[in-house]
Amino acid sequence: MPVLHSVIHKIDKKPDGSPAVLHLASGEQIDSGARDDLMQQLNESYNATSGKAWGFFHAESGAHPLCGWLGKYIAGITDFLTFSTTAVEHLTKLMEESNLSTGGHALFCHYQQGLTEYLAIALVQETEAVTMTEELNLMTVNRLDLDHIRLAARINISEWQNNLQSKQYISYLKGKQGRRINEYFRDFIGCQEGIDGPGETRTLLKAFSDFVESEDLPEESAREKTHTLVSYSMAQAKQGEPITLDELSGLIDEDRPKNFYDFIKAKDYGLSEALPPDKKTLNKFRRFTGRAEGMSISFEAHLLGDKIEFDEAGGTLTLHGLPTQLTEQLKRASS
Repeated sequence: MPVLHSVIHKIDKKPDGSPAVLHLASGEQIDSGARDDLMQQLNESYNATSGKAWGFFHAESGAHPLCGWLGKYIAGITDFLTFSTTAVEHLTKLMEESNLSTGGHALFCHYQQGLTEYLAIALVQETEAVTMTEELNLMTVNRLDLDHIRLAARINISEWQNNLQSKQYISYLKGKQGRRINEYFRDFIGCQEGIDGPGETRTLLKAFSDFVESEDLPEESAREKTHTLVSYSMAQAKQGEPITLDELSGLIDEDRPKNFYDFIKAKDYGLSEALPPDKKTLNKFRRFTGRAEGMSISFEAHLLGDKIEFDEAGGTLTLHGLPTQLTEQLKRASS
């Protein structure tokens, strides 16, 4: 994860309503192991944080100027320090107007991952930590609290520049700090929501369940393919990368790598070619399996409470929407 440019400014704003005080950095963070470790931790913490939304820039305007400033930096008209300074001054102004934030360190980082360039922006608080001196005495120090990031966004610069139709090159946190705080930071970025990550993930899982049913797969094969889907999707979420339908299809069936992809397109699920994985939705997608006395039962966890009801006291399952093939077999057996 090469860091191309990074700057850290500080906004002092107390919850007592006193005016915010902006402390501007005099230059970029110097190239060092500490800087690279910090930005790597920021990236990993952001990827691990659930509750993201995905979108794209509003048209540049007085209300949404960030994309214009970023475009000038990318074009080489301004440098990174100038871009970040202009942006953090705007952020401070919005913070004053909203009176919703307690300030923090404003981190701006332009970095590269593989062939893709990103811009990460985060407002990070300080927290106390205890360390040891060389004389083996305890000492309290302040550190950046990267474990609890509340306001952050990441812009896929490469996709923004090269894919004019994309509606998911920006991701931002939708934390629990309140809707108004989320909206104030989203307005600073100038982002409008484009793709519903949880909804797209649910649709993908529905398409997969339909695919498994249509293929009439043996239980072991269905379980392996479910594991492949969840493992791949979780790995993409951890890296902050989207699920790519074509790549996923190849992993699910190496002998027929286009099989799942063609099924999705033929059934017209309306899925994007690449979609942001939602970890909460994926965590619910597990298979329950059991065998006893000539009976084999297996189903995905997300069906519980919907198509499948479990009576814990009676130890029974009630199934709704049986597969057509099974229904026909049962009809023939009872006639």
